[in-house]
Amino acid sequence: MPDIQAHSPVAVRDTSLRDGLQSIARTVPTAIKLQWLQALHAAGLRQIEVGSFVPPRLLPQLADTAELVQAACRLPGLEVTALVPNLRGAEAAMAAGAHVMLLPLSASHAHSLANLRKTPDDVVAELGRIRAARDAAGGSCRIELGISTAFGCTLQGAVAPAEVLRLLRQGLEAGADRVSLADTVGYADPLQVGRLFEAALRVAGERLTAAHFHDTRGLGAANVMAAWQAGIRGFDACVGGIGGCPHAPGASGNVATEDLAYLFGSMGVPTGLHFAALMALRDRIAGWLQDEPLHGAIWRAGLPKTFPTAGLAA
Repeated sequence: MPDIQAHSPVAVRDTSLRDGLQSIARTVPTAIKLQWLQALHAAGLRQIEVGSFVPPRLLPQLADTAELVQAACRLPGLEVTALVPNLRGAEAAMAAGAHVMLLPLSASHAHSLANLRKTPDDVVAELGRIRAARDAAGGSCRIELGISTAFGCTLQGAVAPAEVLRLLRQGLEAGADRVSLADTVGYADPLQVGRLFEAALRVAGERLTAAHFHDTRGLGAANVMAAWQAGIRGFDACVGGIGGCPHAPGASGNVATEDLAYLFGSMGVPTGLHFAALMALRDRIAGWLQDEPLHGAIWRAGLPKTFPTAGLAA
């Protein structure tokens, strides 16, 4: 294991307002989402994915993304991310003022067709159009290519690492400013994660900025550790471990933000997160999403008496 004291802080991006809510049937009022957003910021989050610019008829839950982006951009020190499925969504993200637009590209051909009705190579071509439009407008919104189902797919099964790396290279050549890898359906194991991230870092270097894991089969935290040991310092998570993909059966449960705060805090790795504030927000989310299952581990038992209090913000 690397010397943790010599490493830079870990950045956690909470995606509960997008990935966390996209599979929940009830539509959460915008006023509640704004409270949610404020509470995430107050808990120390400085990267938040606030929504997705998809057609409201397809995903009514996220129809208020522009309003959330604009509100988030008023919070000090916050990097605001919005998911975009295509050029039209990218144009909407730029108009709203998002700092980062996340374009999902599934390494699984079957999932790509189900999720975006495009092949992976079609998405690479769309990325090129988005980059051209951004540059022509003189915009500063960064383009992140999020490679989903990088470790396997419930629709297709195995996904070859060579295909992930091919798409990673092509995405960077097409104009992505940065890239991330996602275990969309919770298939990954730590050995697989370490190997793929090490290979991907050789391709992308510092432009590979984040990992996105689901805890569907209980290996979320272990996979985070494997990516961290490979050199990754950015991780997606959702307060309460909510979330999933509507087009990936069984893809439930993101790694919980509060579990990551505990994981890294226990090792003395700074995150800037306020544990008590995260737990208080989790309780509020349980009230807002009554009868919806929340996940995670640390909420059940709380912090141990041996926990290094300097490891988490007060």
